[in-house]
Amino acid sequence: MLRVDDLDRKIIALLMADGRLSFASIGHQIGLSTPATKRRVDRLVRGGVVRRFTAEIDPGALGWTIEAFVELYCEGRVPPDKMREMARSIPEVVDAYTVTGEADGIVVVRAEGPAHFEEILGIIRNYPGVSRTRSAIVLSHL
Repeated sequence: MLRVDDLDRKIIALLMADGRLSFASIGHQIGLSTPATKRRVDRLVRGGVVRRFTAEIDPGALGWTIEAFVELYCEGRVPPDKMREMARSIPEVVDAYTVTGEADGIVVVRAEGPAHFEEILGIIRNYPGVSRTRSAIVLSHL
């Protein structure tokens, strides 16, 4: 396991806030040279601490007006890799988790509207091993 120190934590916090920051900008904010900052970021990536760089998109700008949490209740024991396979096969599933409690898993779904959400819910319900679902549509982010 890669050892992470206070400077690494500062770099991580800056990257989490804005993954497009330059090494020069990060270094300036934490008191390191650009090359030293790059070496640290590269080490964090190689060590698996930083898994990927991504863009956060406004779903509404793409017409995805519905966000919902769908609890999955499975028949018997469905292994996590089968739930992962299902989640990856449905583009509207943007996140997926195995959880403790009554449900076996939770997926986050984005849809263009109620009819599209109902269609996606039907696909999820018909997936092998899924016996039932329970959904909650997000009203707002706090």
